[in-house]
Amino acid sequence: MTFGFAPSSAASMSTSASAASTSRLLEPAEWAAAGIPLLRNPREVVSGLHTRHRPRPATAIVAVLDTEERLLASASFARRPAPADGWMFRNALLDQLRRVIPHDLRRRTPVRTAVLVYCREGDARWTEEDGAWMWGLRDACTLHGLRCGAYITLTHDGWQVLGEGRGGRRPSTDSTPEPWGSSDVPPLSPRTGGAMSEVLRRAAAR
Repeated sequence: MTFGFAPSSAASMSTSASAASTSRLLEPAEWAAAGIPLLRNPREVVSGLHTRHRPRPATAIVAVLDTEERLLASASFARRPAPADGWMFRNALLDQLRRVIPHDLRRRTPVRTAVLVYCREGDARWTEEDGAWMWGLRDACTLHGLRCGAYITLTHDGWQVLGEGRGGRRPSTDSTPEPWGSSDVPPLSPRTGGAMSEVLRRAAAR
């Protein structure tokens, strides 16, 4: 005769939640095969966003670009201390996008592109957290009528466009933002969100 214990409902729910969370991420090969549009000048985009938002580790910057890669709107926010989950990241990104720019859901084909820069600890190699951000970015873009653009990590080693192999040493999490106006950064849009954006707008008007 054998004896055993049936798994509790709480344990089953925990396992199911963990499995669902794991499925809400994209592997590098999946991301590379998704046809993500390449940035013509990724360093310029990263430097401009780094100057505007001055991110620290665990900070995400979502930006919307037009067809000429001019910045239309951007927002930054701190990642909550919780397990990486693409669904939660999707909701956070979608909330920021709704704050700073109207959706394009009426268009048959997306015109504007959203890119994500995530500042984090560690090196530039892909992690499951990156995979969850990729899943979240792709889903948020679909729900807001945007093209899903590049996912870029910013670490102590510099910046890296995941899935493309392009990167550089500056900016990094340790580098000082370039002086305002020293890089070819387009003017801020009136819809650019966040307190930092308001400070920069006032500084530029002086």
